[in-house]
Amino acid sequence: MSTLSQLQPQALWQWFEQICAIPHPSKHEQALSQYIQNWAKDKQLSIVEDKVGNLIIKKPATPGMEDRKVVVLQAHIDMVPQKNADKVHDFEKDPIEAYVDGDWVKAKGTTLGSDNGIGMASALAVLGSDNIPHGPLEVLLTIDEEAGMTGAFGLEEGYLDAEILINTDSEQEGEIYMGCAGGVDAQITVPMVWQAPEPSNSTYTLSLSGLKGGHSGVNIHLGRGNANKLLARFLFNYADELALELTNFTGGSLRNAIPREASVSFMLPAENVARLEALMAEYTHLVRQELAIADPDMLLTLQESPAAKQVMSEDAQQTLIELLHACPNGVIRMSDEIEGVTETSLNVGVISTEAESVDILCLIRSLIDSGREEVEGNLTALSSLAGAEIEFSGAYPGWKPDSSSPVMAIVKDTYEAIYHKEPTIMVIHAGLECGLFKKPYPDMDMVSIGPTIRFPHSPDEKVLIETVDQYWKLLLAVLARIPAKA
Repeated sequence: MSTLSQLQPQALWQWFEQICAIPHPSKHEQALSQYIQNWAKDKQLSIVEDKVGNLIIKKPATPGMEDRKVVVLQAHIDMVPQKNADKVHDFEKDPIEAYVDGDWVKAKGTTLGSDNGIGMASALAVLGSDNIPHGPLEVLLTIDEEAGMTGAFGLEEGYLDAEILINTDSEQEGEIYMGCAGGVDAQITVPMVWQAPEPSNSTYTLSLSGLKGGHSGVNIHLGRGNANKLLARFLFNYADELALELTNFTGGSLRNAIPREASVSFMLPAENVARLEALMAEYTHLVRQELAIADPDMLLTLQESPAAKQVMSEDAQQTLIELLHACPNGVIRMSDEIEGVTETSLNVGVISTEAESVDILCLIRSLIDSGREEVEGNLTALSSLAGAEIEFSGAYPGWKPDSSSPVMAIVKDTYEAIYHKEPTIMVIHAGLECGLFKKPYPDMDMVSIGPTIRFPHSPDEKVLIETVDQYWKLLLAVLARIPAKA
């Protein structure tokens, strides 16, 4: 990774290189958090770890700027742990293998963690600099953003003095975000009844792979394949014809990542294997035609497995397949108010087979509460019809746009002054933490900016190098322009 630290701006990239070297997947950020704490103490910066594990670091104003409004730079410490099936990597122990590929920085077979590692690196680089002009400065690094926003939920009043918050978790240079979607997790529990298999049947595992995946908010409108839904569709069409007896259905790994891979294990009569292979070929051709632009490389593979001891009952299997096939997924509605932005979406993210049930974990996102509630109602009705249970948890609010935001105006004017073009003012269909910060700090003025990051939450994640420098220059210029306190 040595080439990363030679990129510009060096201070930021050196920090990002260090961040990549210390494992920090969601719920396992302790090592990186401790490293930052030790560094801050060595720099004689004020640092506090709050009750849930967030870090709050404070730095005095540079001389002559003591009268400026206090600003907090905010990022999250954790990253999404996703890897390709053939990649050997332990996210709790192994460093991210970041490298330069032309105009981009990527990772070898895993997520890169530029979401939100670049933003975190920028905040730490500002803290570590002796020659960046700024007023009184705070840095808030939250935990577990990607797996439940635990840090944002747990942030309490009294820790921050700032009047202005700059969130660094946006993913498109040239766009200024002033609002985001809220969301809620939905877990559908389908009861399982097991029975003895037909002893003469053979056991196989059918795996679906080759999809792009991606962020279930930022990328949901691109029409990419969902491995869970595509495999359920195959079963809906052919399970009866093939006399399949299901033993396991597993797919996806995170509720906020579009599933790239899924697999189903089953028993079937040996004489039906040839027909299964023929249908696999037909279905692969069909899906590749349908997703020729959005996601053209779906692959189905079949592997013989050890004999199963139990299979799903006919009724339980039919219920599961029909529920999965009927479950909505993807864009539910586009926004009428903001052109090109998804209003409401659903991601059928994770399927796991347990001893007494098959669990389906979904993430609903919406810019409006009524949109989220409508999808909650759809899933509740579907679950009721299927005799399944449903539980909603982890609801978080959206960040309501404020077109009169003073800090947004500062960022917009600063961008125009530097780059001689207008930025785009946007609302993002993703869960930024800003909406949650409004509870303990209701009067805080907020804005979100960042470099161009493509395919976050997938092993294809990459960050465009030149935009990191553009984002950095904008951030420093905005800090220099923060007005005096009233």
